[in-house]
Amino acid sequence: MGLETVIKDIMGAAQTEANMVNADADAEVSQILDDVRQTAKKIMGDRLAKAEDDIKRLRQQEISSANLEVKRTMLNARKEVLDKVYDNAIETIASLPETKQEELLKAIIDENDSNGSKIYSNKDSEELVKKLSSLEYTGNIDCIGGLIIENDNGTVRLDYTYDIIMKNVNEQSLKQTSDILFG
Repeated sequence: MGLETVIKDIMGAAQTEANMVNADADAEVSQILDDVRQTAKKIMGDRLAKAEDDIKRLRQQEISSANLEVKRTMLNARKEVLDKVYDNAIETIASLPETKQEELLKAIIDENDSNGSKIYSNKDSEELVKKLSSLEYTGNIDCIGGLIIENDNGTVRLDYTYDIIMKNVNEQSLKQTSDILFG
């Protein structure tokens, strides 16, 4: 009987110890699971926040890109309008009545005749320029109108072609013209 009591006591103590080990293991597993859940929540929250930040950044990039494209389209449209205005001005000057052509050429010649010895014009204005100027007529140039006056050795060349005058006026007044047309 004494041996059975000792065996029971050993078995009871072993069972109690096993229960304590199981309880500790369950507590440890529960703690590990809680830690994993907390880490998973943190990772999920961080990734969600990063995803939201990425979405905001992408949205802002798309908005900026769209705004840039709108500005580019508007600038291209404005440039087209300004080019058409320039082309219309060139056509208007090219189709000036002969009396106006004569007035313009006479004004240019009167002011600059003494600055050169040779004169050039387009084919259409040749006879008129020969009539208005005392300078040696030396040939035709490709332009919509106007003239070029040159000194004897060709080192000084005054370009009063309407093409150059229009180009210079256009460059100098482009902003003002744009403001008038587009506000």
